[in-house]
Amino acid sequence: MNMAEKDTEHCEYMYVHEDVVKKVMDEMPQDEVLYDLAELFKVFGDSTRIKILYALFEAELCVCDMAQLLGLTQTAVSHQLRVLKANKLVKFRREGKNIFYSLSDDHVRSILGQGMEHIREL
Repeated sequence: MNMAEKDTEHCEYMYVHEDVVKKVMDEMPQDEVLYDLAELFKVFGDSTRIKILYALFEAELCVCDMAQLLGLTQTAVSHQLRVLKANKLVKFRREGKNIFYSLSDDHVRSILGQGMEHIREL
């Protein structure tokens, strides 16, 4: 018996729990929503953006402060902030000529906090 026959044979004995499958299918978000969620998590896949978010987790900062704190150029910080703003992860406020950035809401704070908690458990 080859491997394909073995897999087919195994699948014949698999019992499908129709009630569970139906419940999950009923609760499953639309593909577009899941795509948007995947795109959001991609934003967290860049260590520079994570550094910026974590810095903003601690305090409201301007671009100059972030650049100095993280050892990046202002251009690099500004570029990453554009991505973070586009994904509604950071917000800003103007004070005179200065622009200060912060996390957009408690959801972002929770995502970062839970991520750190998870990493520390490993």
